[in-house]
Amino acid sequence: MTSGETTHESPGDRPGGSIAHRVPDLGALELLLAVARLGSLGAAARELGITQPAASSRVRSMERQLGVALVDRSPRGSRLTDAGALVTDWARRIVEAAAAFDAGAQALRDRRDSRLRVAASMTIAEYLLPGWLLALRAQRPDTAVSLLAGNSTAVAERLLSGEADLGFVEGLNVPAGLDSTVIAHDRLIVVAAPAHPWARRRRALSAQELASTPLILREEGSGTRQVLDAALGGLARPLIELSSTTAVKAAAVSGAGPAVLSELAVGEELGRRRLVSVPVEGVRLARDLRAVWPTGHRPTGPARDLLSLTRG
Repeated sequence: MTSGETTHESPGDRPGGSIAHRVPDLGALELLLAVARLGSLGAAARELGITQPAASSRVRSMERQLGVALVDRSPRGSRLTDAGALVTDWARRIVEAAAAFDAGAQALRDRRDSRLRVAASMTIAEYLLPGWLLALRAQRPDTAVSLLAGNSTAVAERLLSGEADLGFVEGLNVPAGLDSTVIAHDRLIVVAAPAHPWARRRRALSAQELASTPLILREEGSGTRQVLDAALGGLARPLIELSSTTAVKAAAVSGAGPAVLSELAVGEELGRRRLVSVPVEGVRLARDLRAVWPTGHRPTGPARDLLSLTRG
């Protein structure tokens, strides 16, 4: 090539780069197939729900992208050029492959939506989730739900290992690696059996009295224990450590000792005077209840629907 000469490179001559820049999009290929089938650019436009000028523009753009003429237009209609007929054969395979891809993706969505794995700390699992899950069943009767109950630490572990789709915790802090939203508020209260001396107190317990008295407590790692330890500076003394709210409540009702429990958990026992609420001063026992999920993976499908029900 001598100095001053220029070359005209067609799109097909350019090597490298993303294939997405060299291959027409699916909408354009579907339009080409419709023109081939109907013999009219206007009819193809109507079938695809676009205007004829938009269809003409799309064909011209496709021709520029490929560097060949695809459609001959005349007052009698539109017909494919020889190159257009060849491209149409290729387009048909691509569109069929895309349809198979879409069907497979839909099957994956259907499989995802057919089950929901929930991990929840004990208080939420026992006293809030049943109502939410009943409401979810009314919306999604075909979704099978499995519930994994444990303390807040176990909930985080199940989410991070992929064993659960959505979690609920009741501690002070969001476990590392999880995003969260507050769904409700709760308060811990000190309770004792009616025969316990604290049940007849006229003045509130101090933080020092609470910290110096052995209590029936949830195990370390539970949200309830985290809140109490934070409120007492880590000085809570366990008389018995139990792994469920129901067990702690039963031990307190039996007179084994005072306990610290969620207000949600003891409404019936307080109403029937099986337990008595003991006032406390100078101790912050409020907490947020949170929905949690792995960072960057916002809940979808039935997990998203369940999350929306917790805010109803």
